[in-house]
Amino acid sequence: MELKKYRLQSEMENLKQGNEEWFKDYVRGVLESNKPYFEKADYIAYSINQISNKIDYISNEIKELQELKKSLNNSKELAMQITASILTNEYGISKLESGVAISSITVTPEKSKTSQVITIKNEQAVLGLGYVSFIPDYGAIEVDLVKKSKAELKELMQFIEVNTITETIPEKIKINNKKAVNSTKSDEIIIEENVA
Repeated sequence: MELKKYRLQSEMENLKQGNEEWFKDYVRGVLESNKPYFEKADYIAYSINQISNKIDYISNEIKELQELKKSLNNSKELAMQITASILTNEYGISKLESGVAISSITVTPEKSKTSQVITIKNEQAVLGLGYVSFIPDYGAIEVDLVKKSKAELKELMQFIEVNTITETIPEKIKINNKKAVNSTKSDEIIIEENVA
């Protein structure tokens, strides 16, 4: 925890392109002061170290927030999938109407997403065929796989392998929020649980 913030640290924190002269003058003033040389060195080092400590603190906070965000996103997705499963499989409901805070909750059906994965077996040969962009040009290969005939792709197919991957996206709920209107109804929903 920071106990003291020196003026040099504040000057460093506010340093930007264009206001260097003010900072240079302040550093010169520190160096030309009557204080012992070790105090000058400590003052400069302490100010820089405090900024480094702030950067480290902020970096750690950002990392923790990113991990929390990822965890919350995963939890939200799982909650939406489980709720959709219960609504459809146990109650046979695909839409749940509301009238207070939201318009409705609908269940989006399970979907499949198919994509191709290209594995190049002989990179040099593929590069020799003109599929080049410092590395083999996967985009151009994908376009040609769609547009060209098998005969036209015969030479290329010797050097690549195309696999199809299907990703199943589970059903989940979708919250349909109300359109913004002037309402006298409360946005607050109170749920009371009786605990025995």
